[in-house]
Amino acid sequence: MKKNFLLFLTMGLLFAACKKDDNTIPPGPSADLTVQDFMWRAMNLWYFWQDDVANLADNKFADTTEGNQAYEEFLASEDDPAAFFDNRLLFNEDRFSFYSEDYKELTQALSGISKSNGLEFGLVRFQGNDELFGYVRYIVPDSDASIKDISRGELFTGVNGTTLDINNYQDLLFGDEDTYTLNMADITNNTVTPNEKEVTLTKQPNLAENPVFLSKSFDVNGEIIGYLVYNGFTNEYDEDLNNAIGDLKAAGVTNLVLDLRYNPGGSVNSARLLSSMIYGTNTSNLFLRQRWNSKVQSQFSDEQLEDYFADKTNDGTPLNALNLNQVYVIATGSSASASELVMNGLAPYMNVIHIGETTRGKNEFSITMVDDAQGSYIFNPDRESNINSNNQWAIQPLVGRNENADGFSDYTNGLEPNIELQEDLENLGVLGDQNEPLLARAIQEITGVSSKRDFTVSMPANVMTSSKMFTPMKDNMVLDKPLNINFQ
Repeated sequence: MKKNFLLFLTMGLLFAACKKDDNTIPPGPSADLTVQDFMWRAMNLWYFWQDDVANLADNKFADTTEGNQAYEEFLASEDDPAAFFDNRLLFNEDRFSFYSEDYKELTQALSGISKSNGLEFGLVRFQGNDELFGYVRYIVPDSDASIKDISRGELFTGVNGTTLDINNYQDLLFGDEDTYTLNMADITNNTVTPNEKEVTLTKQPNLAENPVFLSKSFDVNGEIIGYLVYNGFTNEYDEDLNNAIGDLKAAGVTNLVLDLRYNPGGSVNSARLLSSMIYGTNTSNLFLRQRWNSKVQSQFSDEQLEDYFADKTNDGTPLNALNLNQVYVIATGSSASASELVMNGLAPYMNVIHIGETTRGKNEFSITMVDDAQGSYIFNPDRESNINSNNQWAIQPLVGRNENADGFSDYTNGLEPNIELQEDLENLGVLGDQNEPLLARAIQEITGVSSKRDFTVSMPANVMTSSKMFTPMKDNMVLDKPLNINFQ
């Protein structure tokens, strides 16, 4: 992500912040428990649920000989740092904090760069057994998949001749092999049947995906309707996003269909910019307010905790604002974090008409943390030489929650649609085509003109998981706001 992704913190913050009354955290362990030690210290300071996890309490390990020994024994309780993070440090309601063994891979992924063949797909479980099939959602432009005979709506049931099931799909599709062959299938009358077609795909390193996938406008009986497919909040592409909205504004759109059906989230600031492009650039209107753990929250001023609508990008480009009083959002169970933040942040100011399914329910934001104690564990590319060379691990813990101008943030069960409509595997349609079912339903709602079209879903896409959930980005909401804190 760009440098605005960072939190800029004063030196000495870590050690001052981890002290309460007469309790101090123990010194570093004598054994080779470097990764576990880094994880505990970062989580003790920043984790949103630090008060609720007994293992992260400030007085858990006293700064005494006995306390130091207990701390080292605690770190050694899991040989694998991944198991230590998952089993010893996480709050039981936390569904989204995660780790990475390579901070460089993680930070690249947060910038929209990954090793990928460009095929984005959902996986569905056959009723009554453990077998799975996949369906193609879209193809990333300029990827290996973009030059192969495969397109949206096609199905596959196997990889390299092996039928996909609940036990093998991760190894077959997301394992170490860069090249695999998909065994394709047809669907007729709710029945998926393998055919003889095969498609071989190869993952390419450093594939960059522009999340501004499609932008166009329609003239429907004199009503100019804008349509934007946005597949990830990646702040490297904020200028592209602003340009796309500018094109829609120049076309004279009076209604917007924002398609976030495959958008798992990303940059908080990109969510703020997109919301400003839709609603308006009044910088006195509150967009969101942050909530941190009690240790961190008390150190912020109200001004530092509040984000207002924007009037320009981080590069200083004036925002193209549509100044709408309502927006039609296509969102599904694959829409999460920053996607939900846009919907929730706009709700106090305009009518948000949600078409699709209940969203994922990700209302917390995270920060990338690395083993740089003097940098308070916050990843900063300008301090990369200060990262412990013996520890390349990173963690992406949830550190706070965003609430809208009305103070609402409780959507852990997801945001429910106003108009419920699932994707139909027998009629997935073409993104951007007015006959694609979810877009067609939005157009019908905008124009108020009912047609004879039947929106009955023949075979709903009951997605178990998707390709995006096996990338470091997955359903992440990353705080990218400069903050200055001086812990007392």
